[in-house]
Amino acid sequence: MTAVRLACLLVPLFPLAARLRSEPELRREALVVVAGNGQAARVVAANRVARRAGLRSGMTLPQARALLPGLVARGRDPECERAAAEALLEVGERFSPRVEDGGEGLLYLEVCDAARHFPGADPERALGGALSHAAERAGLPAGVGIASSKLAARVAAGLPNSPTLVAPGREAAFLAPLPLQRLSPAVELAELLGRWGLRSIGDFARLPKDEVTSRLGPLGRELHAIARGLDPQPLVPRLPPPDFREGMELEWPLVALEPFLFVARATLDRLCQRLETRGLGCARLRLEMRLEPEGSSERAIALPAPTRDAKTLLTLVRLELEARPPGAAVAGFAFTAEPDAPRAGQLSLLGPAELSPDRLATTLARLFALLGTGRVGAPRPVDGHRPERAALVDYAPPPPPRVRPPASPGRGLLTVRVLRPPVALEVLTEGPPPQDGEAPHPERPSAARPSAARPSAARPSAVKTEAAALAARRPRIEGEVKVASGPWSLEESWWSAASEVAEGPTARDYWDVELQDGGVYRIFRTRPDGAWFADGVYD
Repeated sequence: MTAVRLACLLVPLFPLAARLRSEPELRREALVVVAGNGQAARVVAANRVARRAGLRSGMTLPQARALLPGLVARGRDPECERAAAEALLEVGERFSPRVEDGGEGLLYLEVCDAARHFPGADPERALGGALSHAAERAGLPAGVGIASSKLAARVAAGLPNSPTLVAPGREAAFLAPLPLQRLSPAVELAELLGRWGLRSIGDFARLPKDEVTSRLGPLGRELHAIARGLDPQPLVPRLPPPDFREGMELEWPLVALEPFLFVARATLDRLCQRLETRGLGCARLRLEMRLEPEGSSERAIALPAPTRDAKTLLTLVRLELEARPPGAAVAGFAFTAEPDAPRAGQLSLLGPAELSPDRLATTLARLFALLGTGRVGAPRPVDGHRPERAALVDYAPPPPPRVRPPASPGRGLLTVRVLRPPVALEVLTEGPPPQDGEAPHPERPSAARPSAARPSAARPSAVKTEAAALAARRPRIEGEVKVASGPWSLEESWWSAASEVAEGPTARDYWDVELQDGGVYRIFRTRPDGAWFADGVYD
């Protein structure tokens, strides 16, 4: 049976690394991370430039500034550290489904059978190099150690020249020369072991197990097993979070929108990078802002399709804050992305190419930002008689046809180009031709409205676009009617009162007319007001 192998990623000075991940422009500055406020603030971590000047952890901030006047100080940011911890866990999940969170800047993952994915003379070393490179790309420089126990892997990760490998079965020999403090025992237990004359982990491991258990209890038994290279507790994999969160505390509260968006852009870039590593997109973006002096504001932005384009998300945030400003200075913020799988695109060898899901999602999100809620989608016909009636539904592109259909051999087919909204017309009408035994109609063609008793008697003889419609740059439709076919009556919701239907009852008479210039149009007359409109052009 193959021995279980564990890899450990250790980020030294984790509070500092989390800060530099959010503010990479400070890498060349003398930087310290402090805990506490005012004169009582103490240095928690310092970068290499500050350590060369003599700064050490535990110093007060005034002492540190006395040694280095140009020092840049940042407080511990729980939001940055939480996001950095999640990013480190996501790095491990790219290499193994079994990942355990070991605390601040510490990660364990199971890496059995590395040769399957990293063929070569030394697959574990190649795996360690890939882990280190992935953590570096995530903005978290980490040491890597690989062993068969957690303690051996953690100690190996803290050594220089990462990655460091401990051969299977050599964990006890690797730990033996190390001091007892590496076991992280309780203070009282460390003092007791010192009085016993023990100095190294190897000295403690050579004691009889039963004697250690009888004198030190369960904690001593566990530490003794760890000293012998055994893990008393198995790897406990964590469950992935349901969403992705990135944010930071601001050094100075921001009042104007542009500075806030400048800081938010870098945060959204990190968020989209994390989504991309998991193959996910943002379906809903939440923004939480901490306001000065005390207060908060939350926003939720729904997207028409999952996307991971930071520029599009920033545009949506800008429009949301312009429409509803927070009303106070922003002292801290956090973005939370609710993930969803983006649309899958199927490549085709012979057929036409399908739309790129990422580009489609980005385009829909930008249209959503420009046009607003309820104005982006695909039209669908609604069960009814009026041809302009339609509903807006979520856009889902149809798959490309597997075989290109042949051209239709039919002739004389007409296509209607719909005019939205209909173009208002001035129409001259004339009565119908005399029937058998009926005297000719005495009236000449006129624009008089026909009687309501005979709606079909109004045959159009000439049409012209109204002046107001021409001023609005609507199509010019003008000329004598050469052929008129109709009418076709349309009545809808006549059984309902006007207050019961949103559009009210509808009654129309439709005609297809051909003008002297050869244009063919679909026009209709509304009843009972007698207004004329054109809503289609036959091509």
